[in-house]
Amino acid sequence: MSSAEFCPVARLEKLLVATDRSAFSEAAVNEAINFAKKCSSSLYVFSVIEANPEYETIGADFFQKEEEEARRDLEAIKERARQQEVACEIILREGEEPYRLIVSEAAGKKVDMIIIGRHGRTGLLKLLMGKVAANVIGHAPCKVLVVPKTAKIGYRRILLATDGSEHSIEAASEAFGVVKRTGSSILVVSAAHSELELQEAKNNVAKIVEMSQKEGVQVEETLTPIGKPHEVIAETAGGRGVDLIVMGTYGKTGVKQFFMGSTTEKVIGSADCAVLVARRM
Repeated sequence: MSSAEFCPVARLEKLLVATDRSAFSEAAVNEAINFAKKCSSSLYVFSVIEANPEYETIGADFFQKEEEEARRDLEAIKERARQQEVACEIILREGEEPYRLIVSEAAGKKVDMIIIGRHGRTGLLKLLMGKVAANVIGHAPCKVLVVPKTAKIGYRRILLATDGSEHSIEAASEAFGVVKRTGSSILVVSAAHSELELQEAKNNVAKIVEMSQKEGVQVEETLTPIGKPHEVIAETAGGRGVDLIVMGTYGKTGVKQFFMGSTTEKVIGSADCAVLVARRM
């Protein structure tokens, strides 16, 4: 089965790609257009001009110039989509908190997935790393796909990261769906912070393997290394040719809280491949 033949992810009627109109958003835009074409999805291309009090002193002409440049960039993306026979709507907003605008637009449009790039321009739209990333993922009403600058999803091999939480179970269901649609191989990893947690990590992957058997999905490899979760996930992905990591929105509390806050930023920030963050509905 070729990964290019079918929509890779279920229920993608509407997509929103958030761009800061820099090179760091290019891969995200490319993947958004690819998804929209494969899945016959409606595509919204969204960007923000961050509110700046200095506009009042600099003058309206400066703001107008920035707005015109932003619209030109968005129109260029719209034309790229049109060339791929993908119709899209471009949306430009002004505001102080980009993540709120992204989440609000996604909720208002009832989109099924938000796609964002990694690392944004300082002062314009800091799309990933830091609080904006965590807030988009934490508050989004849907799944979120994060695409690094040089990443391209080929669906050759998927890495499912689990901590045994309910949110990891949702991520597993999402990952199995991708495997069935694309013929990808799938690896499962659960990190143990120490030898004392090793058995729990083994139980976590065993639970996923049991699920996979019921779904008719063959797990290629399970891993339970000892180490910091974000390092384990990123190193495993890099060393085994993974081009998509699938994770849950939240993990367990305390030391097991893999998937939000600083650890999520580190996973997304250090992985060379795209990360799909599934949401438990």
